[in-house]
Amino acid sequence: MESMKWRWQEGDMTVTRTTPWTGPGCHNGCGLLVYSKDNQIIKVEGDPETPFNQGRLCPRCLVLRKVVHHPDRLTHPLKRVGKRGEGKWEQISWDEAYDTIVDNVRKIQQEYGPEAISVWHGTGRNVWHLGAKICYSGFGSPNVTSLLSGLACYGPKIVQNTMTAGFLPLPDCSQMFADRYYNPNWKNPECLIIWGNNPFVAHADSVRGDWFIECLKRGSKLIVIDPMLTWAGSRADIFLQLRPGTDAAVALGMLHVIIGEELYDKEFVEKWTEGFDRLKERVKEFTPERVEEISWVPKEKLIAAARLYATSNPAAIQWGVTVEQHKNGMSNILAIQALWGVTGNVDVPGGNILSQPEYFYRVPRFTWGWEDIPKEMRQKRIGAKEYPLVTIALCDLVYDAIEYGKPYPLKMAWLQGTNPIATIAMDPRRLHRIMQENMDFVVVLDLFMTPSAMAWADIVLPVASALERDSIRTENYGNAWWGPIRAVNKVIEVGECKSDEQIILDLGKRLNPKAFPWENVDEMLDFELERAGITIAELRDQGIPYYPFEYKKYEKGKLRRDGQLGFETVTGKFMFYVKQMEDLGLDPLPFWEEPPQSPVSTPELFKEYPLVLTTGARRWGLFHSEHRQIPEMRELHPDPEVIIHPDTACEYGIRDGDWVWIENNYGKCRQRAKLYLGQHPKVVNAAHGWWYPEKPGPEPSLFGVLDVNINQLLKPGEFGPTGFCAPYKSNICKIYKATEVD
Repeated sequence: MESMKWRWQEGDMTVTRTTPWTGPGCHNGCGLLVYSKDNQIIKVEGDPETPFNQGRLCPRCLVLRKVVHHPDRLTHPLKRVGKRGEGKWEQISWDEAYDTIVDNVRKIQQEYGPEAISVWHGTGRNVWHLGAKICYSGFGSPNVTSLLSGLACYGPKIVQNTMTAGFLPLPDCSQMFADRYYNPNWKNPECLIIWGNNPFVAHADSVRGDWFIECLKRGSKLIVIDPMLTWAGSRADIFLQLRPGTDAAVALGMLHVIIGEELYDKEFVEKWTEGFDRLKERVKEFTPERVEEISWVPKEKLIAAARLYATSNPAAIQWGVTVEQHKNGMSNILAIQALWGVTGNVDVPGGNILSQPEYFYRVPRFTWGWEDIPKEMRQKRIGAKEYPLVTIALCDLVYDAIEYGKPYPLKMAWLQGTNPIATIAMDPRRLHRIMQENMDFVVVLDLFMTPSAMAWADIVLPVASALERDSIRTENYGNAWWGPIRAVNKVIEVGECKSDEQIILDLGKRLNPKAFPWENVDEMLDFELERAGITIAELRDQGIPYYPFEYKKYEKGKLRRDGQLGFETVTGKFMFYVKQMEDLGLDPLPFWEEPPQSPVSTPELFKEYPLVLTTGARRWGLFHSEHRQIPEMRELHPDPEVIIHPDTACEYGIRDGDWVWIENNYGKCRQRAKLYLGQHPKVVNAAHGWWYPEKPGPEPSLFGVLDVNINQLLKPGEFGPTGFCAPYKSNICKIYKATEVD
């Protein structure tokens, strides 16, 4: 790999080649050229030499300067001096902050045991492993968690794919090659399916929307499966507008057509798969007529989509978090996996490829430091006995530990890269109450004062942004999605902000120096890069190393640790019938199940709440609860919007831009109505992650978060039988116009 200059001068400006990993949050490793002068970011441009994004950037990167230099940035450690939520803070030194944290950790360890400490993470890409390290090696607790019910964001996909194929399949858009679309080994997909995802807005999971556009320009046909007509759906050859929560039924219906018409890849199925006959029997009942009744997808369109996908060679599917955010999410995943399995679109050029098995990153995502936890303490992880597939503390049970002390009390929370009261936590009013009543000590690490920090924190630590830290960008976490390994290069400093890496190293050395032996962050990064055989300094000079990629690795013994042919599964085959699920007393085949609340499962309740509610669809520029301080982003999104079909709005006397109440039997919130013909008349789509940085922070306001938080209509504890997946996107509600009085 040729060296690649990573810093140089252009006139009076310094140019640094880097990548945004997090914060502010980002799923991708797009190449940036950051222009700086006198410790100020002047501008950010896309790096045309980076194959991953080829110079293209989304709004989140283009406004990085505004984020980094925002006047509301946290720039010094803060200690609470009033009551929780009162908004009274005192600036302190880093030494005092660390000493306060260590004193409280020791006190809680002694009074309640290390297990009473929990580390909460969000979608901060560079902090997943760091939070685990400080939790396991520093605090001695097994309770790394997320307040996302059912861990319904990519964890279910990783676990289910591990059991089915051993690795996570990705749509092959030539991203594995530095020469991209001109690589002779790559083949343009004849058909692409975008399922419950809007990659042109979200760019999720290291799959950029512009890659699909490049494939479409080269002749790919497009199928879009979504409850709402997106930009991609409007340009699709076939658009399937399904009822939220019916993904498994649609996938099983497509399998019914493909298997019934013998459009499947007989050679691949016979040689490399297991459980096909059982799958064949299962899909018989999912006729297009029955699927239309369940999903609202016309049977003619379902049949056409199944035929187009099955007869295209090759074809690929890109899915979003949508398929996991239903109680039946694990079955959704298994059913969609079966589609690329029966058609043989597994690890072939232009199909769904399997991420590299040669892991260049030494530390695993959620288990760095797990070796420092004694066996008896590991067994105390919340939910470990009840839900063995879940490898971190099950967040739904964390609520009970905080409120009721079951199975034991949680008394300290470390929040890193998360703002749960605004984003992921179901029933945020309950969470707010029990945190204030029962949590002894809370530390929040963030770029800004958030509602969660204001409501709960005793100590707030100012975190450096992606342009203020040295780090590593990689997604080669075991069998997770793929992204090119990159160096994140520090450009400037802001106040006393420290990187997550520096904070974890500083605190870890105070708590357990033996487990944190590195003298500085670069030494720690070198340890993490040891498998790659390079140092962080060498990685900076290499720029963007692309390692050799091979297709059909299962034919070459390149997937299994024992070197044998096949897949890294219990039988070495691609599994349609998952034996591990059967061993847990669960259905080993994909199945269909109504959401906990729906027109079918709760018909009497549906009379009072006659609309299907889905939430969490991504919006241009925003990343969960971030970017609400940035003028350009607020110009795009001044307020949270609930998307309603005009006919539905007319029925309830609602006009475009009206404030409306969204309500069900769990709670209510208010958002602005946005009328859109592409929304299904029986479905409303509410925004998530909203708060108002310009509103008062202290109680009772909390930046207005509880007024507009759609999660007040969601109830924790309705997760799936494996412990994974939860109904964030398939509920019911009613809407009505808000008045000046209410």
